[in-house]
Amino acid sequence: MAQRKSLKNDACPMARALDIVGDQWSLLIVRDAFDGMKRFGEFQQSLGMAKNILAERLKWLVQEGVLDVVPAAEGSLYQAYVLSAKGKALFPVVVGLRQWGEAHLYAKGEPHSVLVERDSGKPVPKIALRTRDGQPLDADLTFVKKVPAKAATRPAAKAASKASPG
Repeated sequence: MAQRKSLKNDACPMARALDIVGDQWSLLIVRDAFDGMKRFGEFQQSLGMAKNILAERLKWLVQEGVLDVVPAAEGSLYQAYVLSAKGKALFPVVVGLRQWGEAHLYAKGEPHSVLVERDSGKPVPKIALRTRDGQPLDADLTFVKKVPAKAATRPAAKAASKASPG
């Protein structure tokens, strides 16, 4: 993957998350994995991306623990990519982004894919955030308690200083 500034030590959880899945290809690979795709060729056919870029993204997602590599089910020499627990935890993110796209990027009546519940076949309900007492929660009712920018890197720096002599 092209070199970019790492956000892995950022004080913001969103920045750290985007460091791993913040490019379009990574989230589309995760989306396809939720849709049951497992093999390199399936991802490549679905996404139409260059094989070298796909190989880089798959390697990155495995390295970051979003995907696991397992032997292909049919016992061949091929490998399969499956969502890890960390990858499965992205489901609300994928659903939320999908629902945002449905609400803001399609004209009324314009056809698009629909996420449905497997058992009922009915559309997945809209994600709705709630306050602790069950009331609707929107951005106006929240704020971020920020920490000083260097606070996020202090534990790593302390560990490194303990490991080094003198």
